[in-house]
Amino acid sequence: MANLRSKALEMIQNRPPVAPVSHPNRVSEMFGENVFTQEVMKQYLTKDVYKALQAVIDHGSTVGRDIAESVANGMKAWAIEKGASHYTHWFQPLTGLTAEKHDAFLKMEGNKAVEAFSGDNLVQQEPDASSLPSGGIRNTFEARGYTAWDPSSPAFIFETPYGKTLCIPTIFVSYTGEALDYKAPLLKTIEVLNKAAVDVCHFFDRSVKRVTPTLGIEQEYFLIDRTWADLRPDLTMCGRAVIGAPPARGQQLEDHYFGSIPERVFACMKEFEIECFRVGIPLTTRHNEVAPSQFECAPIFEELNVAIDHNLLLMDLLDRVSRKHNFRVLLHEKPFAFINGSGKHNNWSIATDAGKNLLSPGNAPKDNLQFLTFFINIIKALHVHADLMRAVIASAANDHRLGANEAPPAIISAFIGTQLSKILDELEKPNRKKNADVPKNYVKLGIPKIPEILLDNTDRNRTSPFAFTGNKFEFRAVGSSANSAGPMIVLNSIVANQLIEFKKTVDRKVVRGKKKEAAILEVLRDYVKESKAIRFEGNGYSKEWEDEAATRGLSNIKQTPRALDAYVSKQSLELFANLGIFKHHELHARHEIRVEQYIKKIDIEAQLQIEMLTSYVIPASISYQSVVLGNINAMKAAGLEQNAYDAQLHIVRSISDELGKAHANVAKLSEMLKVAESVSPMREQAIYYGDNIVPLMAEIRLSADALENLVADDHWPLPKYREMLFAK
Repeated sequence: MANLRSKALEMIQNRPPVAPVSHPNRVSEMFGENVFTQEVMKQYLTKDVYKALQAVIDHGSTVGRDIAESVANGMKAWAIEKGASHYTHWFQPLTGLTAEKHDAFLKMEGNKAVEAFSGDNLVQQEPDASSLPSGGIRNTFEARGYTAWDPSSPAFIFETPYGKTLCIPTIFVSYTGEALDYKAPLLKTIEVLNKAAVDVCHFFDRSVKRVTPTLGIEQEYFLIDRTWADLRPDLTMCGRAVIGAPPARGQQLEDHYFGSIPERVFACMKEFEIECFRVGIPLTTRHNEVAPSQFECAPIFEELNVAIDHNLLLMDLLDRVSRKHNFRVLLHEKPFAFINGSGKHNNWSIATDAGKNLLSPGNAPKDNLQFLTFFINIIKALHVHADLMRAVIASAANDHRLGANEAPPAIISAFIGTQLSKILDELEKPNRKKNADVPKNYVKLGIPKIPEILLDNTDRNRTSPFAFTGNKFEFRAVGSSANSAGPMIVLNSIVANQLIEFKKTVDRKVVRGKKKEAAILEVLRDYVKESKAIRFEGNGYSKEWEDEAATRGLSNIKQTPRALDAYVSKQSLELFANLGIFKHHELHARHEIRVEQYIKKIDIEAQLQIEMLTSYVIPASISYQSVVLGNINAMKAAGLEQNAYDAQLHIVRSISDELGKAHANVAKLSEMLKVAESVSPMREQAIYYGDNIVPLMAEIRLSADALENLVADDHWPLPKYREMLFAK
């Protein structure tokens, strides 16, 4: 294996960049060429069908069967002209990945084969529900499940060198109607948020007909040569190095961030972007991230539902294109210890049908009171449901990242910036006097007791899990491998619920005779006071913040099994049931799935660590120890005194010490895994893994990493950090 490592290094150093696929010079010429866009619809659908479909997309009405049949005919004609031979309902089961079952455009008329694709084929398919996670909603013998077309997310053609497939975004539900995916509840939350936000907008502007959440997802990832991954069972099987000594040089020189992109990586990025453009993903940003071999891409904001579909498609494309370029993309939240992990920053906002961002201050007093209304309600929602927001980002992988030197802590808080903090502090005072002199760079509200809003009102805080960045909130704590629909389901829901409560409270005050603006200000003032504990402007990494957060009553739940309890708290169950998003048993099912995923992922990592210690680390250490002992024996035979081989004896003893600890702990880990199998219920089993298996794995890693530094390089079988992260 050590020889393979040496050969791999030589091969990698001589790899040339792979030329990207040919493409037009202008992005505009290829953007969306494989998407069933509105422009394409106009060509392949009649005017009446096109208008009817747009009404469905814009207003959420039901698709009639006659409309579905006409759309299917147009979609089939377009797809076949583009070279597609099959279609699939593309959905998001609770695995966290996407799923697809391909069917040919085919039916038999007697002995004759003809291309066919009906309205029924478009609207509904029947994949097997029993083999995908359901949290007990479906039994193994109950296999029926349905996918149903989501017209609000455009169909697209997924193209490989070996064929093209028409992909139709869909929801996935059980035979008995429960959601078995991320998209179905997400679409519900979008509608609930729309209604709640429109009702509040009507305090300020009666012309608002619809409010839509928007999202821009920054995606961080690592690229390493695929040969290194092939030589590392842990990277191959779980996307994370479960052992590996820190390199002398990591990211401490701060020279990778925004640095020159390596040529091989640039070629890979270029082709990846081309493939994204062709399926309508509006990527605009690429750059080196902080850690060596870490990178980031980011798109333009889109409607939230489409943005999530595009991010899932983006991850698939990134994996496929990187393999073509002889890379392996690592989307794990912490693939390498000692350096930064990867996140997926969700930049969320809400906009009206007229295009107004409700999280942007305006020039008119009414606009700024509206801005403060939505802004303060979001902070209030975060405060009330902080533990649920922690639960939705919890995973075995993200536990390694949260609270490290590049990611927000496990304590949920909101950063809003100095100027907005001052504004809320002033609003909190019941008898605030207007400032005599208002700086020119402030927006005048013209409403008594409301301070002026600075146009450029906030810096950015990398340590905050939920930061306001000017006209949006950035949920930074989401993990890089996550489906963003999960966090957005929660965020949409808690904000919608809060807006509903806000409107009820204001309406009650108005009915009692208080003027509308005064009622709004009074309620907002109460919310500012009640939610003050969730606001934090300082360093989220500091020990002082942990202590302060505890005094504020904020949770600091560092491990997933306990964090997930918030999913099934009384407060969460009532929240989702009252909004019509999840019934109680659906939420319990999702909790069970998340707990089970945690157990399985930790178990896989533990089994891999045992294999790597017993098959690689311990044999390599013994082999090198034998070499050193042979040298000692040769020196003894030559009549040399012990002081001549004291260094060799020290090496042998050090290897023996670490081997003894490693062997004992590996045996202990094996026994613990057997014990874990018998622990029940499942939540207690997950806690056992978190409290016992995870810390022991950290101990084993210390011994393995110590042995890596003791054993001669030409005896070490596994690729090292310095090779995986720096060999270009």
